Amino acid sequence: MNSNELMKRSIIACDDKRAEDIVGIDVEGISDIADYFVVCHGNSDKQVQAIAKNVKDEAEINGVLVKRLEGFNEARWILIDLGDVVVHVFHREERDYYNLERLYKDAPLITLTEDVN
Repeated sequence: MNSNELMKRSIIACDDKRAEDIVGIDVEGISDIADYFVVCHGNSDKQVQAIAKNVKDEAEINGVLVKRLEGFNEARWILIDLGDVVVHVFHREERDYYNLERLYKDAPLITLTEDVN
């Protein structure tokens, strides 16, 4: 599975658990960390954990190695490292505070309704 398809599947996995304001950020050529970031948020600790677990499960079902999952127990900012795609699942307040989209404001954004379906 290429990084673009993995990013799209990650966005859909977030949406399946009703994540809010889901965006993919194309950071290829901007960041050495990954080709894409996926950023979303949930409104409770349990929802944030459910979103992250669904992304992890979807990746594993498709044979993608989850290299790292951090922050699951705290459920304020969970990072799921899938290699070329890094998924950031925030609790609403933390997302507003860290505002990753602002850091990569020049990078193309991919949204669920426009570019994934």
